[in-house]
Amino acid sequence: MSQTFTVEGMSCGHCEQTVEEALSGVAGVESATADHESSSVTVEGEADASELVAAVE
Repeated sequence: MSQTFTVEGMSCGHCEQTVEEALSGVAGVESATADHESSSVTVEGEADASELVAAVE
């Protein structure tokens, strides 16, 4: 399953990497791809949405 979220405040590739690493630590995440230009992150897997949001906050 794919889920896409808006993540405000990303301004560079390092920000993308930080968000991707935080989400990769959540149970059920197969992959996470952040894009600072669109202020979004797409997560593949069966992770709970509330756990994903908490990992990035």
